[in-house]
Amino acid sequence: MTEAPKPVLTGGCQCGAVRYALSKAPNRVNICHCRMCQKATGAPFASYADIEHENFAWTRGKPASFKSSSIAERDFCAACGTPLSFRNVSGPRIEILTGTFDRPDRVIPTRQFGAESHLGWVVGIANLPSVTTMQNYGPEKMATIVSHQHPDHD
Repeated sequence: MTEAPKPVLTGGCQCGAVRYALSKAPNRVNICHCRMCQKATGAPFASYADIEHENFAWTRGKPASFKSSSIAERDFCAACGTPLSFRNVSGPRIEILTGTFDRPDRVIPTRQFGAESHLGWVVGIANLPSVTTMQNYGPEKMATIVSHQHPDHD
């Protein structure tokens, strides 16, 4: 009997109701600036890791989906609303939003799409002043915050 291969990458939604695993590294990782991706994620752009369906599995729960166009469906957690993926309805691959990976630092974008909707201010993000969450809230406030977010592991 052959054991299932150890997942290469795992992730899931904010509440933990939906989890997934990749058995192979993504084919490519992209950023998309198109208006549909902006609306679907509530962000200035989306970042996706592209993987064949055969190398991807939902390991806990099943996401809800929304057919955002005649060619695309977008999966999300029905419990917490976390956007999870983009799928071409007739394609062999699924594209997972990189922020939902347990280790998003391991999925690095290499190209961009949807340049027609690129927001001009995005290029300056790295130059904005920044502080840590602790610096922003302070230790007293941080001590009172109770997270209901699923940890970045099972």
